[in-house]
Amino acid sequence: MAGERFIFTADPENIKASRTSTSPTVVCSEEDANANVQALLATQFNDYGKGANFLRDWQEFLGHGIFTTDGEEWANSRQLLRPQFVKTRVRDLNIFEKHVQHLLCFLDGQGKEVDISDLFYGYTLDAATEFLLGRSVGSLGNAGSQFAHAFAQVQRSQHIRMRAGPLSHVFPLRKFRKGLRTMDAFIEPFVQDALLNTPEELDEKEARSSGDTTWLHSVARFTRDRQVIRDQIVNVLLAGRDTTAGTLSFLIKELSANPNVYSKLRQEILEKLGSHRAPTYEDLKEMPYLQYCINETLRLYPSVPYNVRLALKDTRLPRGGGVDGLSPIGVKKDTMVGYAPIYLHRNPAQYPPVSADSPPAAEFSPERWETWIPRPWQYIPFNGGPRICIGQQFALTEIGYTAVRILQRFERLEKYWGIEDDMVKSEIVLSPAHGVKVGFFSADDA
Repeated sequence: MAGERFIFTADPENIKASRTSTSPTVVCSEEDANANVQALLATQFNDYGKGANFLRDWQEFLGHGIFTTDGEEWANSRQLLRPQFVKTRVRDLNIFEKHVQHLLCFLDGQGKEVDISDLFYGYTLDAATEFLLGRSVGSLGNAGSQFAHAFAQVQRSQHIRMRAGPLSHVFPLRKFRKGLRTMDAFIEPFVQDALLNTPEELDEKEARSSGDTTWLHSVARFTRDRQVIRDQIVNVLLAGRDTTAGTLSFLIKELSANPNVYSKLRQEILEKLGSHRAPTYEDLKEMPYLQYCINETLRLYPSVPYNVRLALKDTRLPRGGGVDGLSPIGVKKDTMVGYAPIYLHRNPAQYPPVSADSPPAAEFSPERWETWIPRPWQYIPFNGGPRICIGQQFALTEIGYTAVRILQRFERLEKYWGIEDDMVKSEIVLSPAHGVKVGFFSADDA
């Protein structure tokens, strides 16, 4: 493809191979997918990575961050960031409460149509910037937020450049680089402020559990390199905003299309918390149907539906070769290997036969999680292996907390989107293509 070698490891077709004049393309069957994905992400982790070209293509935006690097550089990034997502920090739900109350102000409770997806992107950006930097950008309900506009523009431009492939060099970069300058101008003062504190002063603040310490202060305890800090902020911000907003959007969309699920989930929430008490971290974990709804949303709509790795040396995959496709297949260095969590999650061959107790794979059914246990590498909404998402618990907590506070407030959810709106788009992450238009009804108006 465009002079490059690709192998696709998740496709619901039987094994087949084709060859072009420049490179082979091998498509593996569904039986191969789990074994090959496990090899890519875990058992042969050192054989596959992002590669130098990926870093080159993404460097202006994400720099040398956790999402763009391999080897020791990647390991250093992960070691730097992992402590900032420890359970004690994830359990602090005050940031979510502050911003979800602001979000609720935009939902009138009388059924007025609102694009909840658009609101979620502002909400998650505000919560993420306050968690990372100690101050929200204030983008929710603020169409004039320069940072939010710049961040969206940079992502959109980056996506188009990547889709252009070998023609990306003809893509104009003026808006892209203007957006980057706006982003960096906002972030830099926070980095500067954090570096005014010595590592010893930051250690002391952390030990006192001071209310003025932020994620950024914690990172500054371990590195004084402002470029490293900037790159990690942008990497985590990308993950912390878009993935959570997309998942919340799809969750509300499915709840609006399944009023019985909405009612059942709301009943669980009210029985546990009543209509006003804010949930604790433990409360969220103790509501099984809430967890089923979140799991089911991530099953159907994984945030990163398609992913790719580069063979860093001549290697192989465990399945896809030979006459029957059950033998290993050779993979030359610099071959791109793609895998698709959205196919793995929706592939009927990965599920029991359809029955009263086993709904179709493409159907939204939180009840399936009462009995269904995914096989290893069948369900990977947060990736897997050494690169598994370090912010997984933070994201799940924010999604659960936000859903609980919304359902506590509103007795009914009305669907205002039609079949023509039932589409998804995949730029950097998966999102509803046309937003999610719904109406919320308070108890008195239901």
